[in-house]
Amino acid sequence: MQKPTLIVFGASGGIGKALVHRLADSFQITAVSRDLSRLEDLPESVRKIEADATRPGDAAKAFEGLEAVDAVVNCIGNLFLKPLHRTTPTEFTDVMRIHVFSSFNILREAVEKMPRGGSIALMSSVAAGTGMVNHETIAAAKGAIEGLTRSAAATYARKNIRVNAVAPGLTETPMTERLTQGAARAASEKMHPLGRIGTPDDIASALAWLIHPDQTWVTGQILHIDGGLGQVRGM
Repeated sequence: MQKPTLIVFGASGGIGKALVHRLADSFQITAVSRDLSRLEDLPESVRKIEADATRPGDAAKAFEGLEAVDAVVNCIGNLFLKPLHRTTPTEFTDVMRIHVFSSFNILREAVEKMPRGGSIALMSSVAAGTGMVNHETIAAAKGAIEGLTRSAAATYARKNIRVNAVAPGLTETPMTERLTQGAARAASEKMHPLGRIGTPDDIASALAWLIHPDQTWVTGQILHIDGGLGQVRGM
C-alpha cells in the first residue's frame, strides 16, 4: 500500500524536525527549509527542498512533481518579543510575513494539490488567546492564523480538506533558547500549570494526530498544546 504524502514547511526547526522524524516511516515526506544544509540530518528517504514560503509563488516548489498531496504542515516561525511602542512598522510587517504570509502562500498551493481531500495544519500560539506581556506583534500574527484556519476549514470542507492549527505554549527549541535557560526557564516552568515547558515532540505528536488519515471529522480546530497555560490557572 502506498504511503500518504506529507509536506513539512519549516522542517529545519525544532518542531518541524521532530515531526519529520516521527512520521518518516509512515509518510512519503517532503521537507522544506530556506537553508537546505539544515536538512542534512533528516532520514535519506525524505525529499528535501529549498524554498522560502514567505515569498509569493516560492511555496509551489515543494509541490512540484507531486500529483497529489495528502497532508501539509507549516512550522515556519520566529520568536519576536517586544512591547508595541518599541516595535517598528518594518518589524511588525516582517513578523506578519514570516507567520501569516507563509501560511497564506502554503494554503493557496495546498488546496490545489488535494483532489482527493487532505489535511493542513498551521501553527498558532497560546499568545493568540491569552494576553501576555510583550507579545503584541506575535499575538496579532497568530490571531490572524487562527482566523485563516477557521475560514479555510469552512471554505474547503466540502472538498474534504481539513484545516486545523496547534497553539503551543513555550517549547524548548533552538529558537527559544534564551527563554529556556536558567532563571528564565524556572519562571516559565512555574507559569505553566503542568510545571514544565514543552518539548518539540509534544507539539509534533499533536500535529501528527491532526493530519492522520483517521481524523476524518476534525476541522476548524485550534488544539492547545500548552501545559494548561491558556485555560488553567495553576497553584
